[in-house]
Amino acid sequence: MNNETFQVSGAGLGFRRCMTETLAQVDAAQIDFLEVAPENWMGLGGRFGRAFREYTERYPFVAHGLSLSLGGPSPLDTAFLHKLKQFLTSHNIRGYSEHLSYCTDDGHLYDLMPIPFTEAAVRHVAKRIEQTQDILQQRIAIENVSFYAAPGAEMTELEFLLAVLKEADCDLLLDVNNIYVNSVNHNYDATAFLAQIPGERISYIHVAGHYNEADDLLVDTHGADVIDPVWALLQQSYDLFGVKPTLLERDFNIPPMDQLLQELHTIRDLQRRALPVSAEEFRYAQI
Repeated sequence: MNNETFQVSGAGLGFRRCMTETLAQVDAAQIDFLEVAPENWMGLGGRFGRAFREYTERYPFVAHGLSLSLGGPSPLDTAFLHKLKQFLTSHNIRGYSEHLSYCTDDGHLYDLMPIPFTEAAVRHVAKRIEQTQDILQQRIAIENVSFYAAPGAEMTELEFLLAVLKEADCDLLLDVNNIYVNSVNHNYDATAFLAQIPGERISYIHVAGHYNEADDLLVDTHGADVIDPVWALLQQSYDLFGVKPTLLERDFNIPPMDQLLQELHTIRDLQRRALPVSAEEFRYAQI
């Protein structure tokens, strides 16, 4: 199995079709990598297909899946996985991640549903992750997700996540916004949760905005600017685990590219602050 996955660094941006023209005007040095949902691009032709090929030749890419349904009751979609493998290879995509959730039963549910936090579910999901890794011939990362109910829970969200990572021996796509959202909705300490994450498994990090439905109900939307407590949690992740590649997600209410680049600048600024200062840099700073 290929372990050379997620070979990206710095600050990245989720690539959406509405960006195919505006991104062409951006200096490539301002974005370190891009991320796509493969379902939205596999087999796509025409001008979007040509534009995608041009961008994958210009930027490093990672893929973040939407439809594999790792926790679902229906059989794993191996036909999709074989097509996905060809897509990843064809575009030299450097890694693949999926949500620790499910989205299918007899058909697609068009939402990311919470997996019951049970020992049986740990084993079920881990087997499907192992099968996915075998077909793709590479490690994958799973993302901690936002959830709004935990029916039939036998363990906490953190216990479930850690158990799946260990049982499946896979990597983690750490979403700090999801930690913050869940900490408010389920009344736990986000910093304490973060401190128990196995940093050696983190492939990269997601940061995003959300919607305040009420003081005790946040909705993970990826449709707003990142707020200060989420930026603070990102900084804490760097302090705990070192600087990791970090991607800004924005799925709707997408602002002008200049505004997105400002948030990427914030990521880079936090990364620079967290990097150790060399003796030469320290001497220069004292002059």
